Amino acid sequence: MNSFEISKKTARLVVLQRIEIASPLLKYFRRALGRYIFTNIITKFFLSTREVGKKYFNIMLDEFSTIKDQIKNENNQFFLSIGGGVGGLEAVINSNFSNINFYFIERNFVSNKIKYGWGGLSNLEAYNDVFEQQNFLLSNEIKSSQINIFDFDNDQLPKLKFDIIISLLSLDYHYDFKIYEKYLREVSTPKTKIIFDTIRADYFNKVFNNVKILDSQSNTVHKSKRILCSDFKASL
Repeated sequence: MNSFEISKKTARLVVLQRIEIASPLLKYFRRALGRYIFTNIITKFFLSTREVGKKYFNIMLDEFSTIKDQIKNENNQFFLSIGGGVGGLEAVINSNFSNINFYFIERNFVSNKIKYGWGGLSNLEAYNDVFEQQNFLLSNEIKSSQINIFDFDNDQLPKLKFDIIISLLSLDYHYDFKIYEKYLREVSTPKTKIIFDTIRADYFNKVFNNVKILDSQSNTVHKSKRILCSDFKASL
């Protein structure tokens, strides 16, 4: 695999989720015409699925390289993705490891205006479609028996113990970790590895017994760190 199979509608979602994939011309349209027109018109009609599929694959391959050494264990069979978009990272993980059951928690709507920033405890923004996500995963070699998608707003969230929990550029990057903290305590064990991006890595020494920095982003607005955490401390 050196590129993703991707439909026109899914390509639009990917560009909304990962703005760095947009071409310089599309980024110019976003600045010149505003977020509403970019979200609802430009991304619907001015995308190359081939280009998006290739760029998205390469970005997910880079993301995978930052976590692969932490998740390569044949005993890691139950993966939870929170806010992972259409699932490109999971498709790459699946192509490298076997016998994985993927669980996804996603919002199932597209906001009227694409906004990137800190949502705090609100978490009101979303750019996904779980039907398109399912089709994308199936088109990129993940079997239907491996896929379990849950709508954050309408479904009861899965209640099993996960080996790996991943939320890149989502949990504590766009919205507060506390939205999920109680749930994550319920579905993790002391050995569960929880990987996410944050601008306040030191804070999580108060939450977990084990915190390890995997990667740092110093050339972005948020100056975030990718951290691996395990073993929740007792709740205060």
